[in-house]
Amino acid sequence: MDTTDSTPRAGVAEPSLQQAIAQQERRGAFAWLAGQPTFWVSLAALLAFVALTLASDVFATQQNLFNVARNFAFVAIIAIGMTAVIVTGGIDLSVGAVLVLSGMVIGMTMNAGLSIWLAVPLALLVSLAVGAFNGVLIAYVGVPPFVVTLGMLSIARSLAMVLSDNRMVYSFGPDQPALLALGGGFVELALPWLDPVKIPNPLIFLLVLLVLTGLAFRWSRWGRWLFAIGGNERAATLTGVPVKAIKVSVYMFCAFCAGLTGILEVGWLGTITTGLGQGMELTVIAAAVIGGANLSGGVGTAFGAVVGAALIEVIRNSLTLLGISTFWQGTFVGSFIVIAVLFDRLRSRSGSD
Repeated sequence: MDTTDSTPRAGVAEPSLQQAIAQQERRGAFAWLAGQPTFWVSLAALLAFVALTLASDVFATQQNLFNVARNFAFVAIIAIGMTAVIVTGGIDLSVGAVLVLSGMVIGMTMNAGLSIWLAVPLALLVSLAVGAFNGVLIAYVGVPPFVVTLGMLSIARSLAMVLSDNRMVYSFGPDQPALLALGGGFVELALPWLDPVKIPNPLIFLLVLLVLTGLAFRWSRWGRWLFAIGGNERAATLTGVPVKAIKVSVYMFCAFCAGLTGILEVGWLGTITTGLGQGMELTVIAAAVIGGANLSGGVGTAFGAVVGAALIEVIRNSLTLLGISTFWQGTFVGSFIVIAVLFDRLRSRSGSD
């Protein structure tokens, strides 16, 4: 009588089964990662960084990297606010004008001899008031975001001209050193076996804003409501989301980011003119879209906005270092926008099939 046990022993079968499951999980994780626009933008920025380091002796120097970090931080701070607006299905074309208005408020206030501790909150309050005005007209009156913010673009820049009589302001009273240190200063980070690294103050503000906004997007009720509104505004209303109030808050947040950037830029430049921030809205929208924000709403991350801004600045810096006309910058940035939107459309189609 055959007493051989025909049942497969667990010790033999389990390792191969576990390996197959682990391999499938790795494939799934890679497929998910490859489907994220932020992954490809980060990869493009990394490859561009490596290529420029090899092609130019100047790019990887500490001073140039310091300049790149500072310049991209200005765009990235506003791009985070713009991403929040785009997630709800809106758009804000007034950020460049809010930037100069905020800068002019702090410049003229300090020029009159008032303290920086009064000037900074006043500039931010003016920015928040502009954002609230935009949000109320959009959410409660029903005016399209494009129309409202396009009009505010003209209004805010005009107010900056009226406030300064269209003249350059370069004297900021007794607290001028504090303002210059705020936007143009840096923190020196000591590293073992390496020279101290200078971190520009605008980058520190960006990192703090990135962490706070990322947490808010992911874990707060406010963040969940943003994505609910962008995904299906009618459904969000029916489920009890305060759509109108959230829309007002998101335009205020975007204006706050622009106002903060205006203060930092004035501190960096040491002067303020009514031409500051002109065309900034297009660069900011490009950074948000390149970073994965969907102009139809419902999709976007704070980290993606930062990566998109970094890629744009690397492109701009590379054109300068390689002796290529900066007029080509618009071509590169525009191409990246089209590719990012096309990639998102193709990904959406493949997901619905």
